[in-house]
Amino acid sequence: MVAEGFTVDLNKPLVFQVGHLGEAYDDWVHQPIVSKTGPRYFANDYAELMTCTKWWMIPLIWLPVVYWFISLAIQRGLPLPLLALAIVSGVYVWSFVEYIFHRYVFHMKTTSYWGNTIHYFIHGFHHKHPMDSLRLVYPPALTALICIPMWSSVKLIATPAAAPALFGGGLLGYVMYDLTHYYLHHGQAYSESSKKLKKYHMNHHFREQTMGYGVTSTFWDHVFRTFPRPKGSS
Repeated sequence: MVAEGFTVDLNKPLVFQVGHLGEAYDDWVHQPIVSKTGPRYFANDYAELMTCTKWWMIPLIWLPVVYWFISLAIQRGLPLPLLALAIVSGVYVWSFVEYIFHRYVFHMKTTSYWGNTIHYFIHGFHHKHPMDSLRLVYPPALTALICIPMWSSVKLIATPAAAPALFGGGLLGYVMYDLTHYYLHHGQAYSESSKKLKKYHMNHHFREQTMGYGVTSTFWDHVFRTFPRPKGSS
């Protein structure tokens, strides 16, 4: 339930405020504030620091992990053709996971205090402050936590030799996703394809936030019919 007349104070830490918006949260979070810096999230300095990540930390931290997993698959005797297939499959599977998470988790509808709070922390903040450069890529600590069940799941469906390559490919797909996402918000698009993808993603933020969930590609939006309608269409 929303507190009577409750208003979010942008000058105070936000995370534990937004839950009080109740049913008004969804409308509030989808009215973006365009600024290269965002408001404070937590009163605690350490918690606040953990929410801020420079874009270059993503390849610096995760590409060596990708290399380690692929090397492990080679050590376990996975033939090179199957190695390449597993890596490509991992990237492909990640693109599907990216779409599903973005559509059904990152854009879930919530009205409760804790539902609003959790949603804001995992993705709502990005729609409220889409140009906040320090909270655009995912914090490595949070990614590491997500990797644990993902790795366990991959080991259940793949052979001991193929599992590391498949997971490494998925993790490579994640790195590509985070870097692409940052580029779409803060990079200068020069090629026609990058201009189209940038326009496509900005459309998701500022025009049709319930369409266009793909970030690295529009493939799954076409498959699941969430590709945005052209302007002027009914």
